[in-house]
Formats: sequence, structure tokens, C-alpha cells
Amino acid sequence: MSVKTDIANVRTGPDTSDTVIWQVEQYHPLNVLQKQGSWYLFEDFEGDRGWIHSSLIADIKTVIVKNDNCNVRSGPGTENDIQFTVDKGVPFKVLEEKGDWLHVVHADGDKGWIHRSLVW
Repeated sequence: MSVKTDIANVRTGPDTSDTVIWQVEQYHPLNVLQKQGSWYLFEDFEGDRGWIHSSLIADIKTVIVKNDNCNVRSGPGTENDIQFTVDKGVPFKVLEEKGDWLHVVHADGDKGWIHRSLVW
């Protein structure tokens, strides 16, 4: 599962009256641990846990960068030009896979290829 809205609140419990502990952006991947009514308890790539409402997420294949200064390239391979560099915590929607390379797009429209070892 991943976030489908521009920004989503993550809460301490499964209710809008529970405290917002942080926010996540579109395409942020979630490892769902539990469902309670319309709410999901999840864990993210850093092991942080929180609750998110079901209306804010969808079954979209996404990844998140787990290291700083990762190259996003024009094609699937190190011989391709670097389009841009991203830091840890940047989420992407996966468009296509070629071997160990993922063709990804960010919510702002930036596209490129990133090696699978650099993402969660």
C-alpha cells in the first residue's frame, strides 16, 4: 500500500481525534501491519509506526529511497546519464521494471531509473 494523496496525516491511533505525529507525501510506501475499521496501522522504511485512514492510501507499487545522494538515470544502467540525485526518504511510483532497475516517477513529475538496491 502507499499514500495516494498529496499529503497524509499519520496518527498515534485509529481516530481523527488522535494526535498527528507526522505527515507523509504521495507515493510513500507502507507496510500494513493491522486494520481496525477504516484505519491501518503501518510501519515505514525506517521502522516507524503510525495509523492512517484508508481513504488516503491505495494499492500502488511504490518505493522510497533509503540512502542519501542516489542517482536517478535516463535509462536502466550505470552507462546512462544521471538525470538528478535524490536523498533518503524520497518516494516514487514504479512505472516499469527491467532487471534490477526501476523506472520511477515522483509526484512532481520527475522521471528516471533507479537501482533496486537503493530503495525500500
